[in-house]
Amino acid sequence: MNDWQRKSPLDWETYVNKMVKVAAIEKHEYEGWVLTVDPISASIVLATSQENEKVSISVVLGHAVQEVEILKEGDDEMKQWLSCIFVPEESKTYSPEELEKKKNNLKTWLETNHIPVTEQGESGRTLCVAGVLTVDPPYGPEECSSSNEIILSRVQGLIQGYLQKQQ
Repeated sequence: MNDWQRKSPLDWETYVNKMVKVAAIEKHEYEGWVLTVDPISASIVLATSQENEKVSISVVLGHAVQEVEILKEGDDEMKQWLSCIFVPEESKTYSPEELEKKKNNLKTWLETNHIPVTEQGESGRTLCVAGVLTVDPPYGPEECSSSNEIILSRVQGLIQGYLQKQQ
């Protein structure tokens, strides 16, 4: 076991969001921004940006790491970029006002179609449909949950149809 593998997860966490140079066995060197370190294998996941705005991901296996040198601290903009690398394109963030509008529009539409809806939670962000299904922000079919699969499927279909009409 090498020195890198003997470190604790808290030690490894200090490398996250930093530009590093990793010296590995057989004189291999890797540079990139540390996305994470696997706590089991001590493997380092590095991200680098290419010219065409593509991202290159490299994994340096923990047993191969000999030395890790921090080259640069990540600023807030870099941390934001790193946190969004694995986020799907369609997962847009909404302002509280947009979420409130989406919730109210969906609630009104469901009530217009004679489907009983209430608001749940401390802030009333979750819609409860007929007491057996919940819809969380941002109020799409993927955010529906219910233990009754038939109701879940039907309400998801209704919401999908509603959203397609809105576009």
